[in-house]
Amino acid sequence: MTTLFISDLHLDAERPQITQLFGQFVRNEARGADALYILGDLFEAWVGDDDPSETGAFVASELHALSQSGVPVYFIRGNRDFLLGEDFARRAGARILPDPSVVMLYGRPTLVQHGDLLCTDDVAYQQFRAQTRHPQWQAQFLSQPLAARIAFAQQARAASKAHQSGLKTQGTMETITDVAPATVAGTFSRYGIDTMIHGHTHRPAMHELDVDGQACLRIVLGDWYDQGSVLRVNPDGYDLQAIG
Repeated sequence: MTTLFISDLHLDAERPQITQLFGQFVRNEARGADALYILGDLFEAWVGDDDPSETGAFVASELHALSQSGVPVYFIRGNRDFLLGEDFARRAGARILPDPSVVMLYGRPTLVQHGDLLCTDDVAYQQFRAQTRHPQWQAQFLSQPLAARIAFAQQARAASKAHQSGLKTQGTMETITDVAPATVAGTFSRYGIDTMIHGHTHRPAMHELDVDGQACLRIVLGDWYDQGSVLRVNPDGYDLQAIG
């Protein structure tokens, strides 16, 4: 009895070894799981379900096979693949969950999310997020030719790198791009839960904290840039480890 959580794989044709590692993980360990949750940024970039990339096709095929084997696959959109839609989900045999969502893990209600909503000190990013999540903006963007969407994604990635470089120069990178403690505490209180799992920050850890006198646990998933990272949850507890 184990449920698996992964996030921030950033799968891309330029890093085929990580895509291969993902395939091995899905075909082996994930086949014996109760469920697989992917908490965003499965892809480095996603400009629409009509993208004919080989990486996207490979991932959809692997996840579909996993789902067909009897393992439910759940997905929460991240800041890199927020345009991933129901067409891809059908091809992958996956179910898209709202961000955030409360799920039951062996009798314990647990909040799962990508994690970027917790980084409220990064005001510029939150403004960009609000704009690009608007249905009208997405409809207009997806109506553009594929080549134009790919070019926009490349520009957005360059702008993100420039933004992060500027934060490093100012010496505020570590605090602004991490979660805001007050937002974390407020999220625990608002949902009335004591356990939270998220990715996005690329700072894998298990944080124990006190929120209004209640012991809470915030688990941060690791990224897959140099190696894999998986959280294994069973009735006895949590195990966060690097893989590959």
